[in-house]
Amino acid sequence: MKYFFLSDGWTVGRVWEFGGLWDERAWRRPPHIQRMQLSIVERGERLWLHQVEESVLMVEVCPSPAIQADGSSASIGQVVLKRLITAEQVLELLCGADLEAKS
Repeated sequence: MKYFFLSDGWTVGRVWEFGGLWDERAWRRPPHIQRMQLSIVERGERLWLHQVEESVLMVEVCPSPAIQADGSSASIGQVVLKRLITAEQVLELLCGADLEAKS
């Protein structure tokens, strides 16, 4: 499995695999992307840990429609490509961060 952190209010857009963009018709299913019940706080921003299957190379993330419609978050208006990290890299980040488990 691979992992990435995603800020509150952001969602996953397009997904890339080895052959290019994820094709649900070819794979016959969407990619496995699951939000874990663990978050860190970095520079005052809550980041949730997400798990993805091994065949995913990169994900596109963008602000959710609610965030885009909110005038106070007008500075957030871009798409970000997230490179995925290994379990070992997640552990390194968790060891040096403020943790919060959701119960």
